[in-house]
Amino acid sequence: MQAPRFEKIAGRTDARGADEKPYMFVFILLDGFSHLSFISAVETLQTANMVAESRLYDWTTCGLSDGFVRSSVGLKVGVDNDIRQLNNPPELVIVSGEGAFDMDIGRLKVWLSRFVRGRTRISGLGTGSILMARAGLLQDTAATVHPWYRTGFAEIFPDVTLSRQTHISEGLRCSSSGGVSGVDLFLDLVAQQHGTDFSSSVAESMCYSPIRLLQKSVDTGAPNSMTVLQPIVSRAISKMENTIADPVSPSTLAKELGISTRQLERLFRRYIGMSPKRHYMRLRLREAYRLLVQSHLDITDVAFATGFASSSHFSKCFKAEFSASPFALKRTVNKR
Repeated sequence: MQAPRFEKIAGRTDARGADEKPYMFVFILLDGFSHLSFISAVETLQTANMVAESRLYDWTTCGLSDGFVRSSVGLKVGVDNDIRQLNNPPELVIVSGEGAFDMDIGRLKVWLSRFVRGRTRISGLGTGSILMARAGLLQDTAATVHPWYRTGFAEIFPDVTLSRQTHISEGLRCSSSGGVSGVDLFLDLVAQQHGTDFSSSVAESMCYSPIRLLQKSVDTGAPNSMTVLQPIVSRAISKMENTIADPVSPSTLAKELGISTRQLERLFRRYIGMSPKRHYMRLRLREAYRLLVQSHLDITDVAFATGFASSSHFSKCFKAEFSASPFALKRTVNKR
């Protein structure tokens, strides 16, 4: 049976003029590439076309050879070109999945070397930022990667600034941390060309506006009880997560865990990079952000629900964390 290809749905009548071509993205699909990351990007571009009622964007796929590439969900996807057939692509997007640290990318690295000092923007989806680093494309710039790969990335590429954000969309080297963060990256790229109002309309058409607000609060380096391997720290974070509305002191946590407060402090500094009190505050503020975006609770109720005795103290802490007051965020949500 013939493997499926991703069809490009034709846009509506192009109001920009017959001679103006759509802006082209070239997706380099590598074996085991993240299916969700790829679809997130392409669907964002297609929705932008639909909202504009014009073919603003087009895309093509290529691989290390002609034929098919298998995605992370096992589908064989037909690519349009071999990378050797491409000359001066305007925009490159590398999409990969598991095995990015060990994958043979000799041919890809040689091909990409011509763009190291050029003006071509190169983005990484899935584990694409790992391949970008291996190809020497991330010198003097920042990148982001899925939390599963952060430790390995930091050890292998100590000279690359590893961001804690879900995506980086500025400059000529962009990346996302996997999954639906590809939507956020491409919404930002759309906004750079057509403005934030248009990008917001695209997000609304994808029913993605509330999720986009949540994504902006996500710190991929903020561990939770399921991602920390040190058992005492994991148990401490679990207790924090279960007592958001009625926070307890570090000394109480330490006593419940059977260790001293000083030991707890040392463990958090070593495995989390901050004090238990600071991490507890970040968990509470991120829960507050989610409540402001997802619920109809007013700001005072959100403050009490996340363990703050007063809305004024809550607002001060919230603004220090997110550079915006809860009132400003609530206004943004209510406009949507």
